[in-house]
Parts: sequence; structure tokens; C-alpha cells
Amino acid sequence: MLLGQACDMSTVKLLNVWKSRNLNRSCFDRCILWNTRIHDYEATRGLGTDSEKETGRKRGLRAADIAERLRREKEQNKDTTNKVPVSPVQRHVAELKRFTQQLQSVHPNVFSKALSKSILYQDQTLIAINKPYGVPVYSNGSIRNSIAASLPVLAKIIDGAKAGSALHICYSLEKDTTGILFLARTEETAERIHNLIRTHQAEKRYMVITVGVPVPSEGVIDIPIIEKEVMGDQHHFKMGLSPLYRPDDEGGGLVRVRAHRQALGAVTRYKVLDSNSGCSLVELQPVTGVKHQLRVHTALALACPILGDHKYAHWNKLAPQKLPEGVLRRLGLEQSKTRHLPLHLHVRQITLPGVRGHGDLTVSCPLPKFFTEALRKLQIELPEKP
Repeated sequence: MLLGQACDMSTVKLLNVWKSRNLNRSCFDRCILWNTRIHDYEATRGLGTDSEKETGRKRGLRAADIAERLRREKEQNKDTTNKVPVSPVQRHVAELKRFTQQLQSVHPNVFSKALSKSILYQDQTLIAINKPYGVPVYSNGSIRNSIAASLPVLAKIIDGAKAGSALHICYSLEKDTTGILFLARTEETAERIHNLIRTHQAEKRYMVITVGVPVPSEGVIDIPIIEKEVMGDQHHFKMGLSPLYRPDDEGGGLVRVRAHRQALGAVTRYKVLDSNSGCSLVELQPVTGVKHQLRVHTALALACPILGDHKYAHWNKLAPQKLPEGVLRRLGLEQSKTRHLPLHLHVRQITLPGVRGHGDLTVSCPLPKFFTEALRKLQIELPEKP
């Protein structure tokens, strides 16, 4: 009876079991010790209700209760660790990363439905969509969703599951480029649009944010581009400039050099629309269509790389773009976070020449949210008309 008064109800139950089953005394002592440890654990972790703390150890805590409380604490710590950064720009970057990952993780049918809501223009022969960031035009082994793979389902969504519906890509865009992408309903139309762009009859206008202010503020870049091998610890290949002129020996003029056989002619018109905080909003109009032409001409010819262009911000290495302190302050970023900046390269407007008596077709596309947010942070004005 004295033992029952000294122990709580759990210990009394253990005593009854010991008496009924004739367990040895050492086993019973271990049971009492375990019960005491549970109470000690409860006191240390601050578990149990307020009434239990006031009245002492009245009831032992079950192992299931301890496991549940530990699980809750772990989830709370995980939520704290995964909190979105406080900075608005960092928050937008985090949202962009999640959105890109979401586009690659959703079912292809869901992705096709999302594309159907981004249609900018549609007629009996052509459809223009707003290509999202981080989505390639053509599939590769490591990426689940692409524009090309979604076309069969997208065609059925647009035409109401009509038999024989099909869409064809007219030209390609880089994975991280956003903006207008034309899709044709027939192969003949797709080939026609492709030829218009290839022969420079279609007018394409891009908008970019550059790190730096191009001088002069308007001009034409006419420098061939060639793929080059970059030696060093990070061996890789990049598109680079292959100039037709070099300074003469006296440094007072230019001397024409022989063109490299593998170099491709590249011409880009550019115009600075506004600048502030060490960055500029620039309109680019490619006359030719060489791989990475706009990125190479801005970074290497104008010495003003595109914001978020981690490939051409450095020549000798592969590393996140290094931004000036003033730009970092405006964007609310640390240098270690610049790797999350997306490429600010957007197809703003395309004009196709009229055929068969029809007038020119001009399609415009709004800037993505991350682009306009960067402009706001940098206090750069966006023209009212594209």
C-alpha cells in the first residue's frame, strides 16, 4: 500500500502486473526507472498540460505522444528553414524558381492547358503564345515538358478536340528567353514564317536589361560571331566575337583582317530606352540570327552584359554574374544570390510582312513579372508603347 502511494497510477499498474505475473524485482525496478525517465523527459521538454505541471507527475506520457510532439517540432523547424527571403526581389526569384520547377513537374496535359491560356494572337493559320521562362522549345533527356512535346494536346485544347488538329513550331527560342513564339497550323505556314525570319523580312524586337549603359546610346553592331574554346580549369565552349578590324601598330587607326572561315556574320541594332542605377533598358533588333547573338553583342561588343546572363558575364570562367554594389543594393540582393537571377531577355514584338493582299501582322507581348519588378527596383521607366 505504501508503494502504491509513492508511485503514480502507471507505477501502480506495473506493480499489479508484477504481482500477478510474479515478475522478478529487477524487472519491476527497471519499469519504475523507465517511468521516471519519461517524466524527466516531459519536464525537460516542457511537455504536458498546465494542470499536469501544477499537480506534478500525475500521468505518464505515452511514447506515441512524444513521437507526435517531436514530429510537430520538426515540421515547425522545417517551415522556418524554408521561409521565403524577406527581400521582395528575392521573393520574386524564389517564386520564379518554384514556378519553373512546377512547370517541369506537372503532367504534360496540365502544362499544355497552361500554354493555352498564354495565347497572344490566333487566326486560321497562325497562333502566337507567350513562351514562359525556363521552358525549352524542344525536348531533351533531362527536361520533362517542352513546347514541342505539348503541341498535340495544345492543338486539341484550342480546336476543341477536333480530329486532325496539329500545330508546328515556326522558329526556336532559347530555354530562358521569354516572349512571342509563333505556331502554325500547317507545315507550309511554318516553313513560310521560318523563311521570313531567316531572310530578315520579319522584324523582331527584344527588350533586355543590361548591366551598364551602352555608349553611344543608339547604333548598329556589325561584328561576326564564332564559337570559341575557352581553356583553363573550367574548359568549355562559348560564342565569341571575330572582328574584321584590329588597331594598327601605331594605335591611330584600324586595319582590316581576313575573316575567319567559320565565323558567321552578325548584325544587331540597339537603342537605349532608359537608364538608371548603373543599368539600362535596351531595345535590340537582330538583323541576323546567329546563336546567342544578342547576348554576345551586348556583353562583348558593348561591354554591357544582360542582367542574369551568367554565361557571358565572364569570359574565362563559368560563374554567377558579378554585379556592382549599387545594383545589388537596388535589387536587394547579395552577391551570393545573383545565381538565381533569371535572364532578362524578352521577345517584345514581332511584325510579319503581309502576303496575298493582307497587311502586316504585328504581335506584342507583355513583359514577365520578374522583368517589370527589376525595372521598378532599378527605377527605370518602361515606354508606354512597345
